Amino acid sequence: MTIRKTTLGWLVDTRPEGATGKRYRKSFDTKREALEYEAWLKTNATQTPGWQPAKRDVRKLTELIEIWHSQHGRQLSSGEDTYSRLKKMAEAMGNPYADKMTGELFAQYRAVRIEAGISASSMNREKSYLQAMFNELARLDIWKGENPLQKVRSFKIAERELSFLTYDQIDLLFAELKKGRNEHVHMISQVCLATGARWSEAETLRRPQVRNGLIQFALTKSKKVRAVPIDADLEATLDGHYQKHSSTIGDERFFSTAYSAFIEALNRTGIILPAGQATHVMRHTFASHFMINGGNILVLQKILGHSSLAMTMRYAHLSPDHLIEVRTLNPLSKWKNAQICGLTVAAEATSECIAIEARSLL
Repeated sequence: MTIRKTTLGWLVDTRPEGATGKRYRKSFDTKREALEYEAWLKTNATQTPGWQPAKRDVRKLTELIEIWHSQHGRQLSSGEDTYSRLKKMAEAMGNPYADKMTGELFAQYRAVRIEAGISASSMNREKSYLQAMFNELARLDIWKGENPLQKVRSFKIAERELSFLTYDQIDLLFAELKKGRNEHVHMISQVCLATGARWSEAETLRRPQVRNGLIQFALTKSKKVRAVPIDADLEATLDGHYQKHSSTIGDERFFSTAYSAFIEALNRTGIILPAGQATHVMRHTFASHFMINGGNILVLQKILGHSSLAMTMRYAHLSPDHLIEVRTLNPLSKWKNAQICGLTVAAEATSECIAIEARSLL
């Protein structure tokens, strides 16, 4: 008998290619699963003589993580952090065997995390870490199967409001920055507002990066060097700051750490910002005012160092010309113009009177 009930479940014990063929033994929880497996074996053996089912990958998930880290992850700037996160994920999922790591298992783990209060965006990041690990192992020919998270969709996250400071708020913030004891926080903030730099990029600025009216940012998130023009006044001010403080900082750096000083000054102003936009509000303020003042969205992309224009397009709506046609091409404006000229809306389209009136409204 090829299928029988045992203490471990329903055992499939069969030779699909005949008495001299390979023997297959495997247990299942239900008889239905056992019958399906037996039928699957017979079908493959009939269609492809000599066929063998794929061997199980009995490595644990943590073993794959260790291989990824040793052969790829340790070379990444954020590799140690990702490595730590992956190990915690594996532990929380019970460290399954590699061939038992499925999209369903991750979805169950994700549901528990969401129930515990972890944000959807955080879970999307965790999914991307694990998915990227399997992709890299596949490229290294270490992982043979398909990516278990390939069909798992990320949560759709509503766009967060990108707050930026008004000129009055900039005045208020700068006044508080000057009151603090930190001698660098005000100058770092000026660099961020003048160039759109991230706080860490400005805070770690070194003298060789500032020359000929340019600041070159090297240790960037995208790993690409970008150069941003600055005016002569800012360059001279930076040089004076360096001359005054270089002996106490060293390593050709302009500034020492000033993050806490910025947060304290921001709190004193009473300015309320969305969560996670403390020092980053300076970058948003640069980008927002750049567009408000008529800047080009493609130029802004290069200044900010975004690899994708989609990221920069978040600021497009601040341009004075953004969707400006809506003012004259909407049906209400057309109807009003027709009323002014005493015509029907249908006739308005060919009326010189309405064309003149539309131009006068621009």
